[in-house]
Amino acid sequence: MSSVAPWLFVVGIGEDGRSGLSPAATAALDGAGLVVGGRRHLELAAPLAAETLAWPSPLTDAYPAILARRGQPTCVLATGDPFHYGVGAELARLVPASEIAAFPQASAFSLAAARLGWPLAEVGCLTLHGRALERVIPHLQPGARLLVLSWDGTTPGKLAALLAGRGFPRSRLVVLEAMGGPRERRRTGLAAEFAEDAIDPLNTIAVEVAAGPDAKVIPLSAGLDDGWFEHDGQLTKAEIRAVTLAALRPRAGQLLWDVGAGSGSIGIEWCLRHPANRAIAIEAREERAGRIRRNASYLGVPDLRVVVGRAPDSLAGLPAPDAAFLGGGVSDPALVAALLDALPSGGRLVANAVTLESEGLLLRLHAEHGGTLRRLSVARAEPVGHLTGWRPAMPVTQWALTKP
Repeated sequence: MSSVAPWLFVVGIGEDGRSGLSPAATAALDGAGLVVGGRRHLELAAPLAAETLAWPSPLTDAYPAILARRGQPTCVLATGDPFHYGVGAELARLVPASEIAAFPQASAFSLAAARLGWPLAEVGCLTLHGRALERVIPHLQPGARLLVLSWDGTTPGKLAALLAGRGFPRSRLVVLEAMGGPRERRRTGLAAEFAEDAIDPLNTIAVEVAAGPDAKVIPLSAGLDDGWFEHDGQLTKAEIRAVTLAALRPRAGQLLWDVGAGSGSIGIEWCLRHPANRAIAIEAREERAGRIRRNASYLGVPDLRVVVGRAPDSLAGLPAPDAAFLGGGVSDPALVAALLDALPSGGRLVANAVTLESEGLLLRLHAEHGGTLRRLSVARAEPVGHLTGWRPAMPVTQWALTKP
């Protein structure tokens, strides 16, 4: 534990400015030699006798100036609760918690829930501030209630258009602007009819999700229907994909390498298992890489990273994975060796083979390293003339290994 006394004061401030601060927060603010915050925060906290620093762009450019004052009273202003999608969490990665004194106020989520009478524990809370709009897509479940932090005044209209376009036109939006201050205002409308403009940049959107008959609701289970993906035939089919995801055993916050990604279906479904999951799709063909990006955006995981190049050379410099899936290039022993080297102890490697040559390699790998082997066969009912019969897909041999 650090021997330095708290010197960094992180103060949450609302639209009511100084009048809403506690005596302790006010004392921390007035006792600081440097006050850092957005221009709006600095105006709300006025009058200030200390030196001030408005956040630059990018925000991280201010961190050296803050850290250089270690041991000297320094105050950072943030909106509401600095540790709920706020700068407090970022600063805590740089400064020991024992050197920070925080004075949070109600978050925008808490204020919005209080305004609407919604039980916060039953509401999905997410932010689109500095993040892609498509991140909301996995949360669009029938009957869900969402509270969404906006990027700016255009976010409500963009979100309404997304909802209407994906089959949720009767979803109700409530836009809560500048909560807690004299400019507070509320606007309400259905997604298909939303036409509000001149919305305050400081706004939070409440959404009551109503699914229409054609709504594109992403199921919570693995093995999405193949029709969800744009592809050129290079696609791990739904039944095999579900078994493959089970074999990969995703855990919250883990990183997957999806090697020979094709349409990106494995990496995308890995990310859908938990909001903190990450994936890197490695694909040699640029046209397929474009499809992966489009599929990831359409299915609500726009942060999936795509690397264009041929493995194993394209793996150099990538962050180490927690798991790896090999769907293409199973015939290359050097690639398998590179994946095993990259994985940590306890990491998972799963490889699927459909040719005799790649199956032979998996048999040798199983003999050398252990793990599990299984043969997966799927048949789908299809028309045979005016009747119906079973049409089998090519069998898949799957090797799965937990690295010792």
